[in-house]
Amino acid sequence: MTTTSMTTITTRTMTDTTTTSTSTAMIKTLTAGLLLVLLVSCNPRLSNGLRRKDLHKDVEITTTMGVIIIRLSDSTPLHRNNFLSLVKKGYYDSLLFHRVIWNFMIQSGDPDSKYGHPGKPMSQGGSGGPGYTIPAEFRPYLFHQRGALGAARMGDDVNPTRASSGSQFYIVEGKRWTDAGLDSTERFRLKGWKIPPDQRAVYKEQGGSPHLDQQYTVFGEVVKGMEVVDSIAAVKTSGPPSDRPLTDVRILKMKLIPRKTGLVK
Repeated sequence: MTTTSMTTITTRTMTDTTTTSTSTAMIKTLTAGLLLVLLVSCNPRLSNGLRRKDLHKDVEITTTMGVIIIRLSDSTPLHRNNFLSLVKKGYYDSLLFHRVIWNFMIQSGDPDSKYGHPGKPMSQGGSGGPGYTIPAEFRPYLFHQRGALGAARMGDDVNPTRASSGSQFYIVEGKRWTDAGLDSTERFRLKGWKIPPDQRAVYKEQGGSPHLDQQYTVFGEVVKGMEVVDSIAAVKTSGPPSDRPLTDVRILKMKLIPRKTGLVK
């Protein structure tokens, strides 16, 4: 075989090797691109920076007194999506539980509370928010049982549609009720709303705050950490009207976490 033939064969071999390497690299790039497209299509971006899978996650609230895990209701999508979006943005990190009433509820979500002074009223009286409200999403089967997550709002006199605050929320601690107490609540606080028998049983056995039913939107519940809610509700406060804890109770971090089964309040 001549030198020229050997050179030609070597050149062809090198060219074939280069072509094969280039093809392999292209295939790997295309495969990676297709996988990325598949992943994005399975978990597309929604409004407010959320992705579809975010809608089925729980929220972990790490406070200075322990961890609370809440699950949002799919029956109240406006409140659910707004809350998840704020959590992802870090909106609630470092905010205080600025209003606490034993045997009733603990309240947070006021951005003005981040730099509040211990034991002092909020600069805006606890009315701070992101600058918008959310239309009410009352559901007859979502009620203020112990552990319910509700949306705070301005009073009926300035808010006749009962639209919710854009960020402020509360978690119900509540108390156990008697039939007489529930009858009185129906008559004087609920303006004709009748508490269903199954919900009455829950209020008598587990407790809650029935006078808020169909007045404030319930959009989730505690699935773990009610002992932390009880501890926060028991701290000493300034008393009415602000009911601010004398020692700050702060949300250190909120984040989305995968849902787990078998959680106990």
